[in-house]
Amino acid sequence: MFVLTALMACNTDAASPAQNTGIDQQEDAVDSTPTTRIIVRVGSQTFTASLADNATAKAFKARLPLVISMAELNGNEKYYNFSSSLPSNPATAGRVAAGDLMLYNANTLVLFYEAFNTSYRYTRIGKIDDVSGLVAALGSGNVTVSFTLEQ
Repeated sequence: MFVLTALMACNTDAASPAQNTGIDQQEDAVDSTPTTRIIVRVGSQTFTASLADNATAKAFKARLPLVISMAELNGNEKYYNFSSSLPSNPATAGRVAAGDLMLYNANTLVLFYEAFNTSYRYTRIGKIDDVSGLVAALGSGNVTVSFTLEQ
């Protein structure tokens, strides 16, 4: 009985630190990763955006520089359909903020310029750092938007 108890204790003790170490290492990796920033240009307006640290944002970054015509939708967003998919990991957004740059399904880039609640599922790509002037820059119709890496 003593041997069985000792083995069980060893197994429990061995599992806990390994699990905690993995979680701590993952958190440290996220915290120490520098944020990739991009420049978003709409007409004469320039905005800086920070990309998320995920596969979708990395795939989006690999497509830069990018100049696209984004269509108006619902009075709160502009969208563009890529001809090929990006990796996605959608989650229910709950609340979308102005400046959110997201992927809908696996091929629709969405730039939100108004905040609202939603039950739709998106994969985060990034967020415009300061949305001052974003609504005016995007206007009410279709618009050409360029995305480049910050130098």
